[in-house]
Amino acid sequence: MTHHPGLLRTIPLLGETTSSLICRIAGRYGMEAKVLRACWKWRNYPPGHEGGGARADAEVLLNAAGRQLLAGVCGVEEAVLARALPSWAEEDAKLRAQAGDPVGLWRIAGAVAGPVGFGCQLCTARRTGTAVRVVRYAPRWERVCVRHGRWLLDADANQPLEHLDLWGLPEVVAAQRRWVSVGRRAVRAGAEPARVFALARAVVARWWEQAFGWERETVWPRRLHLVAGGDAGGDLERWRIVGRDAVVFPEVVAVADAVLDPAMAELVWADSGAGRPRALPADGMFCRRLGEWVGRPWLGPLAATDYGGPLTSWMGAVIRVRRGVGGPPGYDNDPWWLRQEHQAATMAGQLRVLGKEKKAPGTGTMWRAAVPAEQRRLITSAVDSAEEQLLQLRGVQSGPTADVARRLLHGLGHSAGLIENAWKRTAVAAVNGGVPLEEVARWVDMPVEVLSQMLTAGRQEDGS
Repeated sequence: MTHHPGLLRTIPLLGETTSSLICRIAGRYGMEAKVLRACWKWRNYPPGHEGGGARADAEVLLNAAGRQLLAGVCGVEEAVLARALPSWAEEDAKLRAQAGDPVGLWRIAGAVAGPVGFGCQLCTARRTGTAVRVVRYAPRWERVCVRHGRWLLDADANQPLEHLDLWGLPEVVAAQRRWVSVGRRAVRAGAEPARVFALARAVVARWWEQAFGWERETVWPRRLHLVAGGDAGGDLERWRIVGRDAVVFPEVVAVADAVLDPAMAELVWADSGAGRPRALPADGMFCRRLGEWVGRPWLGPLAATDYGGPLTSWMGAVIRVRRGVGGPPGYDNDPWWLRQEHQAATMAGQLRVLGKEKKAPGTGTMWRAAVPAEQRRLITSAVDSAEEQLLQLRGVQSGPTADVARRLLHGLGHSAGLIENAWKRTAVAAVNGGVPLEEVARWVDMPVEVLSQMLTAGRQEDGS
C-alpha cells in the first residue's frame, strides 16, 4: 500500500486510544482495520475476551518508525498526535530494541493510561461527519455527554452497549457539572481528585449492593428503569451491573463533596468522643448528616453500622490523624487510601461473574433471589464482626508475654468462632439456594455426612 500523507486527513479525538484512531483511519480508506494494521510488524497478538471476541479497549504502542507511519496515513503532524493520544509517548523494551521498521505492540488500554470508555457517536459524527465507534481514555467522572444526554459506558466489558440514555435524569447530568467544583475543592484540600472520587464511589457502590433490601430506597430503582429503557425487570441482575455507575453518580459526587467538608470531619471527631475515645455510635451525627446530604435521612444508622467498609475506614483515618496516632505517614492514617477489597467492582468483572454463575450447573439462581435478605445480613454481619475482631488484635502485641498471649489467643478464638458462624450460614444459604450438598462439602473440604449433620444442627439452633 502506498501512503500519501494528507490524502485522507483523519484528526484524532482528544483522549482517543491509538487503536481506535487506526480503526477510524482504516474506515476512511475503505478497508478493514486488520488490513491497515498489516503495515506494522506486531510483536504479539490482539487481546481478546475470555471465550472469544475482540476487546474494544485494546490499545497499541508504537516505536518511532511506527509513529511516523501513523502520522503519515492520517495526515496529521506527530505533535498533534502526541497531544491527543495518551498512549503516544508510551514505549516498551520490546519496541526500543526495534529500529527502522514500524513495529507495534498490543496492550489493554486500562494498563496503559487509565480507564477507557466509549465516545459519544453523535459527537463524533458532529466533528468528523461519520458516526463511528470511538474509544477514549476518560475518568468515570467525565462519562456524561451533556450535549446529548448520554452516559458513556466502560469499554472493557464484553457487552454490546456503548451508552445509556439519560432522558428524564437531569440530576445525573448536573452531577457532572457539580464535580468540577468538587474536584477543585479536593485540590485546595491537598487531596488528589481521583482518590477522593474512588473513595466516594466505593462507599456508594457498597450501598448499592446493600440497597437491594432497602424498602425505603425509591430513587435508584426509578433511575435504573429509566436507563434500561423503561423496565429493567426482564434482566434485572445485568441491568444492575451495567447501569450502576450512571444511576449512583449523583450520590458519588455528593459523598465526595461531604468527605471534603471540614465540618463533616468535625462531626466524625465528635462522634468518636473527641478527647475521650469511644466506639462510634449507631446514631452518630456524621452518618446522620451524610444521609441527609445524599437525600436519604433514614440512611444514617445503616451507614454507621456497616462496619469494615470504606466509609468506616475513612472515619477511622480521620480520627487517627486528629489524635496524632497511627505512626509515620502511610495507608493507616491516610483518609484517601482505599484498600483493594473496598474498591468498587468493575462492570467487566461483575459481568464475567454473572456469566459464569448462569452457566454453572445447579447454580443458575442468583444469590439475592435465592437467599433471603435477613440471612444475607446475618452472613455479612458475621464476616464484618470477624474482620473487626482481627483488626483489634493488631494493637495488643506489647506487654508481658503471658498477657499478650492470653489476649491474642482469646481474640483469635473469638474470631474463629465468628468465621465458623459465617461459613456455616453461607453453606446453609448455598444449599437452600439449590447448590448440591456434595459441591458445598467439596468447597469447605469436609465429608458430606459431617457437613449435613452440622447444617442440620445449625438449622435447629436457629429455629429453622
